[in-house]
Amino acid sequence: MTTALAADREPPLARGPGRLRRLRRDAVRYRWLFLLMLPGLVYFALFRFWPMYGARIAFKNYIPFLGIDGSEWVGFAHFQAFLSNPDFPRLLVNTLVIAALSLLIAFPLTIVLALLLNELRLQILKRTVQTLVYIPHFLSWTVVVSITALLFAIDTGPLWTFFAGLFGTDANMLADPDWFRPLVLMQMVWKDTGWGTIIFLAALAGVDQEQYEAAIIDGAGRWQRVRHITIPSILPTITVLLILHTGQILNTGFEQIYLMSNSLNRTVADVFDTYVYFAGIEQGAYSYSTAVGLFKAIVGLVLIFGTNWLAKRFNQQGIF
Repeated sequence: MTTALAADREPPLARGPGRLRRLRRDAVRYRWLFLLMLPGLVYFALFRFWPMYGARIAFKNYIPFLGIDGSEWVGFAHFQAFLSNPDFPRLLVNTLVIAALSLLIAFPLTIVLALLLNELRLQILKRTVQTLVYIPHFLSWTVVVSITALLFAIDTGPLWTFFAGLFGTDANMLADPDWFRPLVLMQMVWKDTGWGTIIFLAALAGVDQEQYEAAIIDGAGRWQRVRHITIPSILPTITVLLILHTGQILNTGFEQIYLMSNSLNRTVADVFDTYVYFAGIEQGAYSYSTAVGLFKAIVGLVLIFGTNWLAKRFNQQGIF
């Protein structure tokens, strides 16, 4: 004990060489894990952190031939122009509506599907269903939108025929603003719901099976076991994913919305992501579009901190 106390009283510099030796030993011991981590680090360094250097043009009147340093500093002028733009309320509403549909419908459906898969006892059937619901995730949005165009083609599309008979309409659903959001929601659910179950199924695999056995002995039915054992066990996972989803509330995704939009449904299809493309790429307003993107990032950061704080207030596990 005296030796341990003496070691604790040693100055930090005296313990430095020992720490370096441990770091070297761990680096050699876990070298393959570090190697597997390297592509992810390179990706984030190149596509997440390095672009932050160019984010300065949001505060400048960027002119390409003058460069970032040579362009005039304008402060928050681009942010003020964006917030006072007549299109801002429409963009905000369109973005929030699509985000709300994703958060309130698509996200819970992922949990429901994971719970249903977890209740399957026949492993062959369970794995077959899992494979089938995972496959759409690997299709690009271009393929998904092309399939949608075939299914909802006027007079020939099977889903157009079904909904036309159900609702008594002969409208062009791909161009009708009233149908834009339902179609986008159906695409999101079909493409990503199955893939999103992976994390929940992993969390469900860690639930203590003895709790289910004890509940069965006490006479609990299947719904009671799901309500009182399964859902509380994965609630921390649900909370963490909900926080992360909330931080992405203004990121509705560019490719899907851009491919689904046209001149007839543009009033409900324009969101922040497509607006950045039109303003920055087509019109060459690089500083202005960067300011819009930076605005989205700041709002997302505030939402993550806010939802994390709320989760802690309700005694739930946060992300930090």
